[in-house]
Amino acid sequence: MLGLCILAVGVWAWSEKYTFSNLGKLSHVALDPALVLICVGGVTFIIGFTGCVGALRENTCLLAAYAIFLFIILLLELTAGLLGFIFKDWIKMQATDGFQAFIIHYREDPDQQNLIDWIQEDWLQCCGIEGPKDWDKNNYFNCSSQAVGSREACGVPFSCCKRKPNEIIKNKQCGYDVRRKPSEGFSFDVSKIINEKGCVQAGEEWVERNLLVIVTTAITVSFCQILSICFAQNLRADIYAQKAKWH
Repeated sequence: MLGLCILAVGVWAWSEKYTFSNLGKLSHVALDPALVLICVGGVTFIIGFTGCVGALRENTCLLAAYAIFLFIILLLELTAGLLGFIFKDWIKMQATDGFQAFIIHYREDPDQQNLIDWIQEDWLQCCGIEGPKDWDKNNYFNCSSQAVGSREACGVPFSCCKRKPNEIIKNKQCGYDVRRKPSEGFSFDVSKIINEKGCVQAGEEWVERNLLVIVTTAITVSFCQILSICFAQNLRADIYAQKAKWH
């Protein structure tokens, strides 16, 4: 049921953005949060359905499918973990490219905008890929956009701003003009207003700080998957044994 709910939310999010009729206009489709919800919800629903119905109805085919699905996912997880350790630089490059696409299309997709705001403000407290200057890649925040009347020119999104204690209402304009030069008449300490650390570096530091938790979680999930596979196989064996007695 949880998987079905996630799937429904993902489909609704895509339909609200008219994504189904505008697939050609999307860049980095695989990074779209709505698509991620659809994939996660679909896989969760299929696995849950085969395991639950297979156990309740004592259906050996569904139980076998459940065990195979879990085994494939476990194998993919182990492969991903191994490749992630070996090809760290490649993964870093892919993350950089994906984040750059988010920055370029920040105002074009509300889901991706909310995601990057969450990453910068709530998760990593960072700004841009390597730093605030990366927001120059966005048409709205590019310093040259001042000529066409963009108030956000030479600024950064509000999610780059440092949190103020006891702040009730967020200042959505806190990032305005923070990248302007002193020669333009703007003189303030940027380090007190926004986070200057890039999100790639902040992400690496977060992984290092939480490495033990990540490894423990991965081992626990893998153990639960192996346990579920063994349970499904034992249940299938019991069903076959009962059928053999009847015959």
